[in-house]
Amino acid sequence: MGKLIRYTSLTLMILLWGSQTGAQLFPAGSGSSLGGGDRPRPLPMEQAFPYFVSIVDDDTLSVTWQIAPEHYLYRHQFGFVLQAQDGAQIQDLEFSLPDGIAKNDQFFGDVEVYYGALTVTVEAAVSKVPSGTNLVIQYQGCAEWGFCYPPQASRYPLSP
Repeated sequence: MGKLIRYTSLTLMILLWGSQTGAQLFPAGSGSSLGGGDRPRPLPMEQAFPYFVSIVDDDTLSVTWQIAPEHYLYRHQFGFVLQAQDGAQIQDLEFSLPDGIAKNDQFFGDVEVYYGALTVTVEAAVSKVPSGTNLVIQYQGCAEWGFCYPPQASRYPLSP
């Protein structure tokens, strides 16, 4: 029984020492994913960068994002593609973006980014696309506190 108490005490001392060392090596808010309850956690993509697609007319779509607070999207990472039902690329689409905000980013250096609401106008002859065609929406964004989401390629079904 005495040995069990000594081993338990020793284990408890090691755990306490380890947690103190960890607290010093990775202070709260450091962005580390190791422990700590008050560190920021990445939002799911659907919450960080929700968007919706609208048909403006027979030749134009708009894609509107409601970017979460303290998150941003990169101007240089946008792309829009028509994709056939079998996954083959039909064509890259022309699109227009408003001017972004200049930012020196830790991942890409000097870039333009978007905060808040963003609407992109996409040229697509929606009425002429074959059944089963998808609009592939390519984008990438980050959180201000240092988490960068991987590039996205979301598919949105188009119906003529």
